[in-house]
Amino acid sequence: MSARWERIGSLVRRRRAENPGPMTLDGTNSYVLGVPGAGGVVVVDPGPLLDGHLQALAGAGAVELILITHHHGDHTDGSLALHQLTGAPVRAAQPRYCHAANPLYDGELIQAGGLTITVLATPGHTSDSLCFAVAARDETDAPAMVLTGDTILGQGSTVICYPDGRLGDYLDSLEKLRGWGLEHRTATQAVAALPGHGPVLADLAEAAGAYAQHRAERLAQVRAAVEHLAGKGAPTSTEAVTSIVYGDVPANLQGAAQLSVEAQLDYLRSAGSAGQ
Repeated sequence: MSARWERIGSLVRRRRAENPGPMTLDGTNSYVLGVPGAGGVVVVDPGPLLDGHLQALAGAGAVELILITHHHGDHTDGSLALHQLTGAPVRAAQPRYCHAANPLYDGELIQAGGLTITVLATPGHTSDSLCFAVAARDETDAPAMVLTGDTILGQGSTVICYPDGRLGDYLDSLEKLRGWGLEHRTATQAVAALPGHGPVLADLAEAAGAYAQHRAERLAQVRAAVEHLAGKGAPTSTEAVTSIVYGDVPANLQGAAQLSVEAQLDYLRSAGSAGQ
């Protein structure tokens, strides 16, 4: 298996696409799921339109289904090509990203690759963000795991892509994932988080809790910045708040920081905690 392939337990192989960047970290993670000997596999997030990457995914087994966590191109641009290579249907939350299949819905149970895959709607990063909880139908000792897309990353924090993504939805999604992790952990094994970018996280519940705490801290900083600017009679613009709260963020990430500030200002306004 090449350096871009990684095996995660008995049910998952992961291949990292060659699209590193400020927003994709070391590249988009594509996942191949399946119980050994089941006869078919499921691909989650084909990634960018890179021929070598897609050929490797197509050759990883008899692909019977392709799933999409959300619509961003670094996860979806290769999906039609992989559909054409394998004949496997592509399913996503939005119909426009589906090929020869119906959209996914919250709570749906998918039987494929010898697995039971539970669809979890987790809007916030985008309105159509999904996570996929994976369990083997016949291997009860296999650890539980959730593929988190960009809702929880392997490192750093997630951008709220306002106005499509909303912070209130995102906080609810984090609590949903934290609850899933707590409910499905065992005395000896936490539920792992398999992100769209970055390394695997050992404990989904812990990661979701840490993300929620980070958001609470950022909200407090944004609220304080708004009060500081208002006290000086200055406009509470996105740019002004971003310069205070995210002033240490590199220039190539300032656009993402502004999106998150817009989402936080919108959230605070809806709660009556920021000026109009």
